[in-house]
Amino acid sequence: MRVVSGIQTTGNLHLGNYLGAIKQWVAMQDQGECLFFLADLHALTGNISPQELARSTIEMAATLLASGIDDRAILFNQARVPAHAELCWILNGTARMGWLNRMTQWKDKAGKNREGASVGLFAYPVLQAADVLAYKATHVPVGEDQKQHLELARDIAAKFNTDFEVELFPLPEPFISKAAPRIMSLRDGSAKMSKSDPSDLSRINLSDDDDMIAQKLRKAKTDPEPLPDSFDALAERPEAKNLVTIFAALSDRDPQSVVTEFAGQGFGAFKPALADLAIAVLGPVRERLNRLLADREAVGQQLARGAERASALAEPTLKAAQKAVGLQI
Repeated sequence: MRVVSGIQTTGNLHLGNYLGAIKQWVAMQDQGECLFFLADLHALTGNISPQELARSTIEMAATLLASGIDDRAILFNQARVPAHAELCWILNGTARMGWLNRMTQWKDKAGKNREGASVGLFAYPVLQAADVLAYKATHVPVGEDQKQHLELARDIAAKFNTDFEVELFPLPEPFISKAAPRIMSLRDGSAKMSKSDPSDLSRINLSDDDDMIAQKLRKAKTDPEPLPDSFDALAERPEAKNLVTIFAALSDRDPQSVVTEFAGQGFGAFKPALADLAIAVLGPVRERLNRLLADREAVGQQLARGAERASALAEPTLKAAQKAVGLQI
């Protein structure tokens, strides 16, 4: 199994990212060959300064390393591997406008100003396809919001193989871990925890200190009812369900065992226990992150080494694609 996945370079990573994706990435390192990249080329489709992009790339890499990504996987930033952009251009000849026009995220991000949106914003799903197909990935970790883009990558791979009568690209399968929880906002149990939420109280950032973690959990929205003895009974209590889900994910436990332990107790007892647990788990990650950020040059060197390993894997695929379309004479 070869797994490829990318993560945005911008914004602070928060508890939702950590429990929903990064812990899964760390676990995957023992399950197959894994390549994890920072999507700095994708960041160019947004409004970001060169200084912020460079800074964010190093900080995001440091956060992943602090969370447990190590040399079992290949960690790199996308722009250091030219095969991503080169293969994207080749695949632009295979992708179809109608396919891209149907992308839900394109419609959402462009809104009513589609004529004013960048070509990069429209076509970046083709780059996403190249990100995966360059390594002949067999599996891609995806959330619900990215399944459509993976289907596009499969369509592009299948059409390329058919058009040029090759068997170059396998059709990557989605890797959806049942263990990955959906972490919601601390202020609204119906919305995902997000870095774009204007309220910092809605999320726990991996850079938050112990006092801030405790304060945010103490102020997290709940209801006045005690915890039941069944996790299913929380179906209509989204904020309570979210806090139990967070406790279970942080402690690697089943949510039912958490409600069994705290059944009949109110959040005056549950929140302090959750805060202690979150501090115990996230505190060491934050400490490792601070040590890494004290030597940003070393983090950049680690990304460069990862890019060398990734390039060695991607180059044969790129050359095969060039040969298939007639660019290798």
